Amino acid sequence: MKLNPRLVGISLLALPLFCMQGCANPGSEPKRKVTVAAKVDPTDHIVECGNGVVVSVSGPASDVGLAILKEGGNAVDAAIATAFALEVAYPLAGNIGGGGFMLVHPGAGGGEPVAIDYRETAPAAARPEIFTPQESQFTHRSVATPGTLRGLEMAHKRFGTLPWARLIQPAIALARDGFVVDSHLARSMNDTLALAREFAEFQRVFGKPGGGAWEAGDHMVQPDLARTLQILSDGGPEAFYKGPIADAIIADMVSGKGLITADDLAKYKAIERKPLTTRYRGTYDVYVPPPASSGGTVLLEELNMLEAFDLKGSDRWSARTLHILAEVMRRANYDRARYLGDTAFVQVPDKLTADHEYAHQLAKTIDLQKATRSRDLSADIPLSPEGPSTTHFSVIDKNGMAVANTYTLERRWGSRIVVKNMGFLLNNDMRAFNLAPGVTDTKGAIGTAPNVMAPGKRPLSSQTPTIVARDGRVVLVTGSPGSRAIPHTVLCVLVNVLDFGMELPEAVNSPLISQEWFPDRVTFEAPERFGETMTALKEMGHTIVRPGPLPPGDAHSIQVRSGPLRYVGVADKRISGKASGY
Repeated sequence: MKLNPRLVGISLLALPLFCMQGCANPGSEPKRKVTVAAKVDPTDHIVECGNGVVVSVSGPASDVGLAILKEGGNAVDAAIATAFALEVAYPLAGNIGGGGFMLVHPGAGGGEPVAIDYRETAPAAARPEIFTPQESQFTHRSVATPGTLRGLEMAHKRFGTLPWARLIQPAIALARDGFVVDSHLARSMNDTLALAREFAEFQRVFGKPGGGAWEAGDHMVQPDLARTLQILSDGGPEAFYKGPIADAIIADMVSGKGLITADDLAKYKAIERKPLTTRYRGTYDVYVPPPASSGGTVLLEELNMLEAFDLKGSDRWSARTLHILAEVMRRANYDRARYLGDTAFVQVPDKLTADHEYAHQLAKTIDLQKATRSRDLSADIPLSPEGPSTTHFSVIDKNGMAVANTYTLERRWGSRIVVKNMGFLLNNDMRAFNLAPGVTDTKGAIGTAPNVMAPGKRPLSSQTPTIVARDGRVVLVTGSPGSRAIPHTVLCVLVNVLDFGMELPEAVNSPLISQEWFPDRVTFEAPERFGETMTALKEMGHTIVRPGPLPPGDAHSIQVRSGPLRYVGVADKRISGKASGY
């Protein structure tokens, strides 16, 4: 395989997997020895190839998905296998005890894109004000009914080609035989073990055998999880919702005074939905999941507003460009608070995404010389007095079928509750509802009615798995973790590629900007690199802050272009990850 020398980050370790296969179909012999003309980076963050790519936060998980593609599986098969592998190799966010959204584009001529909503739901015992402000988020009561298994099952029935059991086997082997821990996972486990001393099962499952701190290069084995995954391989998702795994979950709920019952598990259903879409600048069809994903609506509203501005008329890092981005983010997040919730409970106005004129009217309220105060957008939301365990992966196969999948346990390591003897974590997604109805403040708390808790309701989520197509063919697959900053990370990647023509590695690794309405501030990476621009933004009235200790985004992405080396996969460097392809 011949690699573009402009793209850096291909590892020597990757050569047996990618380069020596040429770009031929699985099983074919390379016609000649390949000379690699690329700068080598041992982190495996970039791959350029022609047949298929999997990009995720975990090297072992990306390699599992790649193996499925090379075996002849399609993008959905590889996505399911990757999702199970992330449960093993990235347990702080990879999950069977959480939920999320999968977006599938069947490829040119393969039909319409599909969104699979497997967001968790509130148990039947949930009530709007069940939590007090002082209550810990790490309790059995914070666990919502998990949806991941039903979502993966729906995707498999709708699109899968390889047997269900085959797709779980690599994850079983990873859990049973172990894998090498990287520096990010070691640090995250050590930090959380220190904070979760009262969680005995968490300590037993994730504590380092023999004691001490985890280090990069350590070998991690999870026998309980291997047995659980084997049960799911043999019995399918029914084993999770009605069988032996369900029994273990309910026993945990009873002992911990949680809300989930056997009936809640048995009644859970994933939902196939029609994606929301907009045509950006008359050229690119952007597909995202609808609510309960708020991120998709926010992203499309932001894109529709951006059409009113000639971004390419200014430098990408000019004060004007960053000001416009911050202002469209501010307005879309205000609408998020006003309107968005589970559509089984809330009527979400079509104008937010379908009406370009509405977006253009919002764009007219942007003063190009001055920042809008977020308070000034809040006339119909009373403000009270003052007083991210998600991961995304992208997949594309040789036929152009693409999958963007984002799923979550909510907080890092979810509820920290490991189901006894089962080896997997439960989410704490009940905390994603607006827990204090009517209480919205300038610090970022939101108490608006659309996302108030109710039995069976899906909490609002900022997850934004995104696929961009042109003339029916996929050109970009992306998404990110990062709470309310998620759609803004995706917006940055889209603007970088679609408006400013950046190569994908630069687009993914460029500084991220976010404005979330409240707190009324702009979060920006590496402000010291743009001193004059930051000064100009402050003079406009923006408050500029750095992101917190966690990365603001982690956009594992794939770009499609013309030519034999048509796929470029980029693993975001902000956390960890690998782009695997052939």
